[in-house]
Amino acid sequence: MKAYSEMTREELTAAHAQAAADFEAMKAKGLQLDMSRGKPGAEQLDLVIDLQSVLKTNEDCFDGKLDCRNYGTPMGIPSCRQLWADILGVKVEQVMVAGNASLNLMYDTVAKAYTHGMLHSEKPWCKLDKIKWICPVPGYDRHFFICETFGIEMIPVAMDDNGPDMDAVEELVKDPAVKGMWCVPKYSNPSGCIYSQEVVERIAALKPAAPDFLLMWDNAYCIHEFDGDFVPFPDILSLCEKHGNPDMVVEFASTSKVTLPGAGVACMATSEANMKRIMKLMSFQTIGYDKMNQLRHVRFLKDKEHTLALMKQHAGVLSPKFHAVLDGLERELAPLGIASWSHPKGGYFISLDVMEGTAKRTVALCKEAGVVMTPAGNPFPYGKDPKDSNIRIAPSLPPKAELEAAVEVLCVCAKLAALEKLLAL
Repeated sequence: MKAYSEMTREELTAAHAQAAADFEAMKAKGLQLDMSRGKPGAEQLDLVIDLQSVLKTNEDCFDGKLDCRNYGTPMGIPSCRQLWADILGVKVEQVMVAGNASLNLMYDTVAKAYTHGMLHSEKPWCKLDKIKWICPVPGYDRHFFICETFGIEMIPVAMDDNGPDMDAVEELVKDPAVKGMWCVPKYSNPSGCIYSQEVVERIAALKPAAPDFLLMWDNAYCIHEFDGDFVPFPDILSLCEKHGNPDMVVEFASTSKVTLPGAGVACMATSEANMKRIMKLMSFQTIGYDKMNQLRHVRFLKDKEHTLALMKQHAGVLSPKFHAVLDGLERELAPLGIASWSHPKGGYFISLDVMEGTAKRTVALCKEAGVVMTPAGNPFPYGKDPKDSNIRIAPSLPPKAELEAAVEVLCVCAKLAALEKLLAL
């Protein structure tokens, strides 16, 4: 295949006619495929079905001497806190475990800062004239939705394979109105990059003008390799403490893509001083989360070693799906010179950059052909991708055969959108 940039107008016109014909043929298939969210597929959910049957007797309902059927223990049961401490490499005193959603904990942390302030706040954030937030892009759309909910001004910062542009971040935190920063440090959503050791060290060593600066460390994919062995990752809590910022960071993780997304266990890790304040505020909103579910998870996952073994089984399902997408992109788009994409080794997404100015059109064409994608622009604050080029691909949900069909549609739509733009020019 010839790159579009090397084609004459006549060749582009012929290519457009072929792409349009291919598009109409795909529409005629009546496909109903979804690559919009990073949901585990049915085969992955089947791997953990025994989670539901590990507690069978009255005696099974105890974590040591703690009866998990009753009220109380708002920080979560000791064994589940220990499991998460081992996975994250932090102290058990720094961990609390909750319900199924880390997103809920993240929202709640920002909400508490807004209504009550953080540990080192002079006043609740709701009484400030302006709140600003650093948002590495492309990033996780639900992080940005949280900021929008509270009227927080978002400042995009570019990402590369090593993480966010730290020169820009270090300059931005000189502004006392900049109160926080989102980070997905391992297999970042959607690019799949892993923050380098240098970047992590520079983040931990930040000297923000705001004494209550909040580093939101969303370690959603901390054990989520699908190619290769588990990659150890530095403990941000101890690094922040080393650099004199012990209370700056709150870390989040969950079993949403380890066990059952709708019935998992989320955790939060932070300094003991932060935890004391957060739990005091939380004591007025809950007497305790679902301890029986926490106990089920400990009995099923057992320990870090068994959990990593389960993740190897997930990898066996996910890897062929990701490679089906990557192979399709390489085969259909690489020769044309109209797109580039990430090559992740873990996480749940592939970040695709199509020809500038065509992402929205590509996604709209996909929808017309029966393939639902994440809305173009969502990986950017306010849904505004300045280049209109980024598309997040979520390969995990569809079976492999359906996924291959969806990628075929995506590639045809990317070609058609690019050719429309080139011919219009």
